[in-house]
Formats: sequence, structure tokens, C-alpha cells
Amino acid sequence: MRIVPIIVGPTAVGKSELAFELAQRLDSEIVSADARQIYKFMDIGTAKPPKEWLQIVPHHMIDIVTPDVDFNAWHYACMARKVIHEIFARNRLPIVVGGSGLYIKALVEGFFELPVQPTPELRNRLRATPTELLYEELRKVDPTTASRLALRDKQRIARALEVYYATGKPISYWQSLSHRRASFTPLYIGLIRERQSLYRRINIRVDKMFEQGLVEEVQRLLSLGYPRNLNALQTIGYKEVIDYLEGKINLNEAKHLTKKHTRILARRQIQWFKKLPDIEWHTLPDTQVVNKLYKKLTHHITFTEVVR
Repeated sequence: MRIVPIIVGPTAVGKSELAFELAQRLDSEIVSADARQIYKFMDIGTAKPPKEWLQIVPHHMIDIVTPDVDFNAWHYACMARKVIHEIFARNRLPIVVGGSGLYIKALVEGFFELPVQPTPELRNRLRATPTELLYEELRKVDPTTASRLALRDKQRIARALEVYYATGKPISYWQSLSHRRASFTPLYIGLIRERQSLYRRINIRVDKMFEQGLVEEVQRLLSLGYPRNLNALQTIGYKEVIDYLEGKINLNEAKHLTKKHTRILARRQIQWFKKLPDIEWHTLPDTQVVNKLYKKLTHHITFTEVVR
């Protein structure tokens, strides 16, 4: 089974820079695993790679949907697996890099969520129908799922019917598809820094975002008609700027809160990634880390080609 390096770590640790340098040396392509860089028009606040980088190394799973699209880990896993398969077909190495633990878990282990939202009419009908009749309905369209559910479990019966009528396929089909593990072996590479060093980098990054025009970027999103309650606009930095634009806080408070909330996010990311199996941690700064990883990955690539 082919190896896919997955570079993880807290925000602002230096994942993108290291992945970019490594990808150039390995002639690889980068697959982003960032839950916010998927959105178009949100460049500054999500710290997307510079346009010059994108011209040198292909980057995938960036700028794929508009901020009003309901995009989750299930969608990500399906799309990213297809991208990885296509990169392998080009005889190149995909390098996954990002800080979204849930996206990475979904990519590797599989994940199920309702693929589409059912209509209000369908939900109202299911809510008004007696459980016994719903169960009989489910037995006809999805006997596999019906056999696993209790006769009185209306919530799960209704959910299974929602999936069937919304997608044309039974929920058992989607579960078998999305719970399937990836057809590659992940090689987890964790990046970490001493806490104060990481916090300094976070502060510098946030200051730079505001200098580059984060406020103007948020204003542009709102002027395009995107409402502030969108999931995309709950992103750290965007929600604080919106509060500033609405007069709830001043600009310095927006910067302070963005830094504070980013530090909290970084701590949570570290806790999540420490649970990954067989992860190899590298403490930055380390001038030799790219050389070390280059040697490690070329060894894995060579070995994989030999045993295939």
C-alpha cells in the first residue's frame, strides 16, 4: 500500500512552509487539509499559501467552494481521496498538510454525515407519520438499515429515510462507502514549537493579517451578501472583525481577541494530533528537518515501488 505523508501541527507552526519546500524537492503535489482554506474570497484570514507558491507547486483543496456552501468532513474526505488517487496516477507523491484534525481523520479512517439536507416538506411528513409506518417504509427501501434499528427508534428511522429520499441511495450505502479506510498508509509527521515561540508567531501572523487588509476582506464578504451567521464567517479573525465593524468592540480588541482565540485553537490542535498513531514529532526551528524528511520519504517511496 502506498505511503502518504500527512504533515500536521498547530496553526502558525510552519506547516505550509515546510510542505512547500519538501514538495519542491520531491516533485510532489500538496493536498490541503484546512477547514477554512476551502472557501473562496477568504484569503488573508485563512493564511492561504502565496500565489507564487501555487505556480511552483500544485496545491489542491483550496478555493473550492463559496462561503455559503455547507461543506463538512464527509465532503472533504470524498474529494481529497479522489485528488490523492489522481496524483498517484500522475506518478507523483501527494503530501497532505493542514491543521484540521477532523478532516484528516475523515480522510484516513472514513466519516459519515448526511450528504445533503432534506427538504422541510420531507421532514414535516416524516415527523407527522407514525413510527410503525415509517419502519415499514424503511424496510422496503433499505432493509439492511431497518434490520439494525429498533422498531420504536423514530429518530434514526426518520434519518435513514431522509438520506434515501434526498440522495436516491440508502444510508447503508453511504455508510459503507464513507466508513471505508483510505487505500493508502498515512505517515504522520507532527510539527511543534516551544510554546512562547509559537505564541510569538501567532501574534506576528495576526498583526500581518490586519496590515494586509483583513478588515477590508471581511467588508468585501459582507458586501457580497454573505450573512455574518454563516459557518465560514465564524472563522477566527473574521468573527472578531465583524464585531468590530458592528461597533461591539474596537480594532485593538479585535486584534487581541483574534490572537487569544488563535492560541486556544493551537492548544486544541496539539491535543488532537498527539492522539494520532505512530506520529513522528519534529521540534522547530530545525534547519535539518527538511533533509531528514526528504531522506525518510525517498526511502519509503523506493521501498514501496520495490514491493508493489
